[in-house]
Amino acid sequence: MNVISIYGDSWRRLQDWRQRLPHALLLSGPRGLGKGLLAQAFAASLLCEQVQADGKACGACLACHWFEQGNHPDFRMLQPAAQKTQEEEGGADKARRGGQQITIDQVRELDDFFGVGTHRQGLRIILVNPAETLNRSAANAILKVLEEPPPGTLFLLVSSEPMRLLPTLRSRCQALPITRPPAAIAQRALQEEGVENPEVWLALAGGAPGLAQTLASTNGTAWLDALIQALSSGSKLEVIATATALDKALKAVKGENPLPQLVDWSQKWLVDLSLASQGLPTRFYLRQRARIETLSTGSSLEKLVRFYRQLVKLRRESEHPLNARLFLEQFLFGYRALFVE
Repeated sequence: MNVISIYGDSWRRLQDWRQRLPHALLLSGPRGLGKGLLAQAFAASLLCEQVQADGKACGACLACHWFEQGNHPDFRMLQPAAQKTQEEEGGADKARRGGQQITIDQVRELDDFFGVGTHRQGLRIILVNPAETLNRSAANAILKVLEEPPPGTLFLLVSSEPMRLLPTLRSRCQALPITRPPAAIAQRALQEEGVENPEVWLALAGGAPGLAQTLASTNGTAWLDALIQALSSGSKLEVIATATALDKALKAVKGENPLPQLVDWSQKWLVDLSLASQGLPTRFYLRQRARIETLSTGSSLEKLVRFYRQLVKLRRESEHPLNARLFLEQFLFGYRALFVE
């Protein structure tokens, strides 16, 4: 996806920093925007040996080939071990064992990186994504580096939850908030990527084009389809059987714990039910509008609002559930009760 064309204003701001780079930049914004891709494009442009007039990497020089292959000597990526294992080996079990944090050992591995000269006396770049997964020791280690930064070194931090970062770490960074792009621009970019019905996926993704592209792929919607089918059942929902099926589908997901995302999608469904109950069009689930309107007649706005508040509490519990199956049953029993007198 061409994130440079989608976030033209943000790209121009990044270009303004080229001549006088800070030691650290923090790109932050809602999940699924494509912030990581934008940060990688900026890193590639800074390392490019024949950068174009608009600041984009040429894609043809030796440095660009190194970057594209993931072995540029002046670039390092810090990411959770689980995410790295998933990308390199595609193993769900290995990803879970790898951990969901960026650790102090990963930061210490940068010592050798800092200890050698750069290619052609150029810039040294460390991309940290997502930065909120830095554990406390790792965050303190990076903070220590930024207090006395090595010359010619840039830290690029990407975060969907910047308030989870240490305040002292945030204060060492120049901030670049990334906001949702206009719908027309995002839809055009998704169409160029071959996404059919981009407006449907963009609505479901809350306007985030990166997430919309993921959802439009088969891998991105496998368990979401099962959730939508369950939510569409209303009072006829078979709680135990559905919880079993969802639990199995979620366990097959690679990488991060998907339960928080499940609650997020369910909150969006509740928002659409609430809108429909007041005669307003759905905001997120455009394809399921007719079913949502029918379901909304079997409940009340008071019930929907009350259950939404319960989902807010469940969202916090979903981060570290003691038993995912019991969590799903609790959620589904509560949802079905919305449509039962």
